[in-house]
Amino acid sequence: MTLDDLKLFDLQLFQLRRGYRYSLDPLLLARFCPPLQAGARIADLGAGCGIIALVLARIHSAASVVAIENNPEMSALAERNVRHNGLAERISVRTKDVIDIRKGFTDSTFDLVVFNPPYRVPRSGKISPRTGRDTARHESTAGLADFLAAAKFMVKPSGRICFIQLPSRLAEFMALAAQMKLAVLRLRMVHNNQKSPAVMFMAELVKGRRSAPVVEAPLFVRDMDGEYTDEVWR
Repeated sequence: MTLDDLKLFDLQLFQLRRGYRYSLDPLLLARFCPPLQAGARIADLGAGCGIIALVLARIHSAASVVAIENNPEMSALAERNVRHNGLAERISVRTKDVIDIRKGFTDSTFDLVVFNPPYRVPRSGKISPRTGRDTARHESTAGLADFLAAAKFMVKPSGRICFIQLPSRLAEFMALAAQMKLAVLRLRMVHNNQKSPAVMFMAELVKGRRSAPVVEAPLFVRDMDGEYTDEVWR
């Protein structure tokens, strides 16, 4: 186990020394989420060690957050991180699978549902030798459609859904959104640098409205010298 500082958000997080460790993706996603009114309710699906729930609780100081994670070990780790950072009054952790989200939650109760789901379908991409990383990277019980369906169930009418995913799954996502009658409000592509193809995309959706998507300016993680761009540093 390690204890790592995330000074930008005044957080310290316990993480497994070997296994899934958070990357830049959840931090970009947390910043991509729209402004919220005081007292907003947020749900984080597939919370892992609790990184997104913790960051969103710092960004939205008057919000309450439910972090939902199906792996008991990671759920316990998220709970430990919540307590360690003094946020137990505003963040609750639930051990539950996304596919069972209707058991134990009331529909249409959250202002924002966010998720950084496993990126790859089973048996695709590289297999990690580190225990726990494949579960975080590859869909096991719940797929992209399950995450979107759970988010639609949980979010209020006109509430927002935000997530990050691989560009190779953009067409699948757009088809699922149309099928589920979720309007795509914003799309933003994430690139390693100005000359690289997109490596991720972030999306914001809304339930109960019609809207044409706005494709925002791309986000470049690094400049051509390999340093983080000013936007990423901010």
